[in-house]
Amino acid sequence: MTRTLLALVVGGALALPAFTSIQAAHAAGAGVEAKMNYCQDCHGPAGQGFHGFYPIPRLAGQQPDYIKNQLQAFIQHRRTNNIMFNVAHSLQPSVIDALANRFSHFNPRPLSPGSRRLAEAGRKIFENGMPEANIAACAACHGPEAKGHGEIPRLAGQLPDYVFNKLMNWSKERGQNPSLPDTSLIMEPVAHSLNQAQAQAVAAYVSSLR
Repeated sequence: MTRTLLALVVGGALALPAFTSIQAAHAAGAGVEAKMNYCQDCHGPAGQGFHGFYPIPRLAGQQPDYIKNQLQAFIQHRRTNNIMFNVAHSLQPSVIDALANRFSHFNPRPLSPGSRRLAEAGRKIFENGMPEANIAACAACHGPEAKGHGEIPRLAGQLPDYVFNKLMNWSKERGQNPSLPDTSLIMEPVAHSLNQAQAQAVAAYVSSLR
């Protein structure tokens, strides 16, 4: 075998793993794009949420750790939602990381701010809580601008009817697997302590924030 031919054979053999890695990276990228498009079909092209038969939440600007935690919650039956249970099960960990990161960088205007009349009452609850009812200020965990941190979600700009529905149905959706407790336990006593008018007010306020 000539030196030239040997070099071509050896060089080709060494290049094959690298080429395979490049192919895998392209395939993974294509997979992320396909999943991203699928998510945007329901959550909106900029992740701003959608008002359909029932409100579909805003993911734009959401904390990546929160998105990842909630997808795991669907997989582990800590949180109920038949549609999201099937969606989450189809996602590889690397895709979940990529999707969470992508949505966290979106920042569209709020899709539908709630009632201004209710928002002022909601602001007081959000900033100061309700000491007489032993309810802590929402800002204590979600931050003064309601942008959250880590596994504590962003509420700013979220659909008001989505926030209201979650608060009113907390125990029916969250904490469904007691053997795998998560950060949703923090919210359970708060959600139970708010009446409908108070929950609507808080939802109206956070939905108006950017």
